[in-house]
Amino acid sequence: CRKALNWLRERGLDVALIDITQQPPSRAELAQAMDQLGRKRLFNTSGQSYRALGAAAVAAMSDDQALDALAADGRLIKRPLLITDSQQILSGFKPEEWQALLD
Repeated sequence: CRKALNWLRERGLDVALIDITQQPPSRAELAQAMDQLGRKRLFNTSGQSYRALGAAAVAAMSDDQALDALAADGRLIKRPLLITDSQQILSGFKPEEWQALLD
């Protein structure tokens, strides 16, 4: 997340920081993210919450169940999660993807 924040600041872009572990995105925002990115890119597969659930349990969830789980526990969400003013969404920091989206 620090790399992404520094990258944004270097380009003079204003951001509103929200700690998604404390205040997860709404279910509607997560549904939009799932539509844009796919389900796999939303989960923080290296996090403790994900490991506690188990990959098999997450794979067995329906999309609705996955959205409920993500909305209930922000630690399940891959960070950083970027939502632009135009409602374009990215998860994880890949400078080339961020550059393409924000240009």
